Amino acid sequence: MTDATLDHLPRSPNVWLQAWKRLRNDRVGMASLVVTGLFLLLVLATLTGLVAKDWHEEVGVPFAPPHFVGKSTDVQQSSTAADTRKLVDLSDIDPLAPRYAEWAERASKIQMVSVAKSDTLPFGGDRLGRDVLSKALKGAQVSIVVGLAAAVLATLIGTVLGALGGYFGGRIGDFLEWVYNVFTSVPYILLVFALAALFKSGPLAHTLGNSVWTVVIILSVVGWTGIYRLVRAEYIKHRSREYVRAAEAIGASHSTRMFTHILPNISHVVLVQLSLHVVSFIKAEVILSFLGLGVPIDMVSWGTMLSEAQTELVLGKWWQLVAATVFMASFVTAFALLTDALRDALDPKLK
Repeated sequence: MTDATLDHLPRSPNVWLQAWKRLRNDRVGMASLVVTGLFLLLVLATLTGLVAKDWHEEVGVPFAPPHFVGKSTDVQQSSTAADTRKLVDLSDIDPLAPRYAEWAERASKIQMVSVAKSDTLPFGGDRLGRDVLSKALKGAQVSIVVGLAAAVLATLIGTVLGALGGYFGGRIGDFLEWVYNVFTSVPYILLVFALAALFKSGPLAHTLGNSVWTVVIILSVVGWTGIYRLVRAEYIKHRSREYVRAAEAIGASHSTRMFTHILPNISHVVLVQLSLHVVSFIKAEVILSFLGLGVPIDMVSWGTMLSEAQTELVLGKWWQLVAATVFMASFVTAFALLTDALRDALDPKLK
């Protein structure tokens, strides 16, 4: 049979091309893809300094309300004027009382000369007068990078180890099972705290430094076990099926059978676990940042914003909590729906 004849023979459609066609027909999946893509573009914009570059600047008065709430009543100026009148009235008792009034007048002039700060901000301001919208945009960069990077790294570790353990079995599978049992024997949250303390203040602190990637390493080292267990079971189930035997018969190597033939057929399981881990790792970053074991103190994330919002709610300042919650809920929901759509598109049972 010549090469020209082989070119005219029908070929099986590519699995990824079929998945893309199914995804395009899913309106919810495409809408989630657009929202997720916008968040990823936002992360790139903040990384390059195009957005939220001056998030740490005090552009407004402390606890500046949002625009739609309006300017708050300025009680401080009236109380200061009343205090000044009281000081003048007490001049007979305290001989320095007139000097107090003079000093207060000089201080007010200095404040007038200084740069004026806005009374309201688009999403309000925090206790230092920083723009909550800029903090939420910058926090999206940190939280999404932590969640995605840690989930991708944990998924990569769990998938590779699960493929090795499930495909080969034997001593390799027994050794990986022993490693899995060692990690799962320690409670998840205690293992996270132990590694966080080790990387933040232990002997590895000077080597890795206090950075976002330290949190990524901590979460990925702890979070690969669930993915490993599921992938291992899928490889045990698929390694003896007909299409794998056929690939073996035509001389395909072990790596080709593992990652070219079996992996696309179990990719929906991996994607679901990836989505779940992104959500759980963002929550873990919130907990670690609240306890001081997360991102550095000179950075902002959705976790640090929610931590600050707890004390602000007592004072009736709710806008930082709403901003962080809306941004986080939008990304998490869109990413979860996109993963569900990708799972349906890649599920071999639906073909």
